[in-house]
Amino acid sequence: MTRASIKLLSVAVAAALPLLASAQLTGNVSLTTNYKFRGQDQDTGKADAFKPAVQGGFDYAFGDTGWYVGNWNSSVNWLPDNSLETDLYGGYKFKAGEVDLDVGALAYLYPGNTHGNTVELYGAATFGPLVAKYSHTVSKDYFGWAGAKSGSGLRGRNTGYLNVAVAQEVLPKVTMKASVGFTRFSSDIKDTGVPNYTDYSVGGAYDFGDGLTFGAAIVGANKKDYFGSVNKARVIATLTKTL
Repeated sequence: MTRASIKLLSVAVAAALPLLASAQLTGNVSLTTNYKFRGQDQDTGKADAFKPAVQGGFDYAFGDTGWYVGNWNSSVNWLPDNSLETDLYGGYKFKAGEVDLDVGALAYLYPGNTHGNTVELYGAATFGPLVAKYSHTVSKDYFGWAGAKSGSGLRGRNTGYLNVAVAQEVLPKVTMKASVGFTRFSSDIKDTGVPNYTDYSVGGAYDFGDGLTFGAAIVGANKKDYFGSVNKARVIATLTKTL
């Protein structure tokens, strides 16, 4: 994690903090020992498991309408000349009986190297402690694997990601968490030999109160013979402050 990435992330988070006076706006800041996205390390510049990242963002809800927008940021190191991931998203939450539903769109942006930029639509359903979410790529670009910006001539559109997660409080202030996800690449990407893969996470979190939580989990993915050490299982610890 470079000084430049910390500075960029600090600016992004600090810009949002004055807005937190609104009751409809919430923010968060985290420090993690490793940032994995869908089971894969987002810092490929180090071979060891300790690849710390600074993260943070905010969410704004438009009253009781169900509509919301948000921003989330993290230091990363997997694209040349880029050290920051910025996510912009918006959507609509509503209920269908006892099920909470959430639909929206999310743009992953990498300001130093736009070859990684990716846009997805998503839909999620929550029933008790269980959450199922599906994300579908609508941009030609897909995290540098394909797209006009990468110059590959390949399309990342129609890559899909399904994640099923469960979170259950087992003791006062202690919540156990587990999830499994599956990435299905577009036919253009798969035709180059890139395999679909499965990721997983098993861990828990402790709530200290006042918005401060500590979480730890084992996170990884299969197909390490193709993707290498970025899919290796890691023990990841994260400290988060919700504002």
